[in-house]
Amino acid sequence: MNNNLPLTDEDLLRRYKTDGNSDWIGILFDRYAVLLLGMCMKYLKNEEDARDSVQQVFLKVLSEINKHEIQFFRAWIYQVAKNHCLMQLRQKHTRYQEEITDKHMPGTAAQEDTAGFVEKDQQLENMEHALELLNKEQRTCVELFYLSKKSYQQISEQTGYSMLQVKSYIQNGKRNLKHLLEKQPTHKR
Repeated sequence: MNNNLPLTDEDLLRRYKTDGNSDWIGILFDRYAVLLLGMCMKYLKNEEDARDSVQQVFLKVLSEINKHEIQFFRAWIYQVAKNHCLMQLRQKHTRYQEEITDKHMPGTAAQEDTAGFVEKDQQLENMEHALELLNKEQRTCVELFYLSKKSYQQISEQTGYSMLQVKSYIQNGKRNLKHLLEKQPTHKR
């Protein structure tokens, strides 16, 4: 770290795989912890469950990272977190289904409930994909504003963009996200 440029995700991964120092993974995880918490909150709808899930994802990352050739850490960790949340929802849904007898819930209602989960999952997947397609400035500002709940001022201080640039990146990013999401197919059964 002789220069003042921040290390990329790939640099940190490479260093971890070279020397095994988990501090490198800690830095990586710190970069994405807030975004992962936001994603887990969207899936699980409970802050305590979401925080527990972020911790479990971190432990999974530590145990799995050497088993995979990871090219894009951000996409990989999002996928790990998403899969973890979906597994939590499936387990919760299965337990809920076991508690309810047929006389309380007709089969069609259970199917509609499952279809709702599938549709929400597809919407979140589409949103994640659309975010990846935004340019770096728009993606950064949109994520900081909507997922990290940062103010324009905080985003400006964190990124070095002017307040006008931040406002513009968020507005354009939001508009571009809407267009990208409209173009994406919806998967219905």
